[in-house]
Amino acid sequence: MNLIEESYQRLFPEKEFPYFAELEYNRRLADFNANIRLEPRKIKVNLNLQWKDIDREIKIGLVQHLLIRILKKKAHTHNIDLYNNFIKNIPILTPKTKTDPALESSFNRVNHLFLSNSVEKPNLSWGTASFRKLASYNFHTDTITVSTLFADAKQEILDYLMYHEMLHKHHKFKHNYGRSSFHSPAFKEDEKLYPDHELIEKEIENIIRKKKRSVRANKANFWDFLGI
Repeated sequence: MNLIEESYQRLFPEKEFPYFAELEYNRRLADFNANIRLEPRKIKVNLNLQWKDIDREIKIGLVQHLLIRILKKKAHTHNIDLYNNFIKNIPILTPKTKTDPALESSFNRVNHLFLSNSVEKPNLSWGTASFRKLASYNFHTDTITVSTLFADAKQEILDYLMYHEMLHKHHKFKHNYGRSSFHSPAFKEDEKLYPDHELIEKEIENIIRKKKRSVRANKANFWDFLGI
């Protein structure tokens, strides 16, 4: 039986599968990523090629997770638990090949001062000059990425951003009826333990405002240069 159809029928055993199903493995998606597309009579699932050799029961959990999201249903299965446990353990298997001296120093400081050196070092990288995603932790690649807006920020600010993302790696996530929660009560409590976190958040807001003004000024100067 097709993987998508089997996943659907295990989720909704009382229903017939009303779609044509198409499953594709490819290298276009990032590590262990997947997506789903729903058309009137067709469901297509794309999986990163790394999923090809993963246990079928785990892949059924992945497809069920995608189906719940696209069909806007609530459901919970043993296979979804298998999938979520697999995702939580991907960092253990992921090669650590990316690092940066400033980010690594920040990680080591935070790990020592606040987390008793309990967090294994992930991949560490600078991202783009993003105003929306200031920093992020990717479970699929075990990577903490920080916006280059903060490449010249003082140590306390970089450490605070690093701390937030390390908490994601430390606390992982909880999944219930098709929804994943990344900010549990325990996460929020730990986040408040960072010294002067409210003042630092205001400083971060000021940095963003200044950087935005600088971008707008540079654009205005560019158009002036062109005589427009």
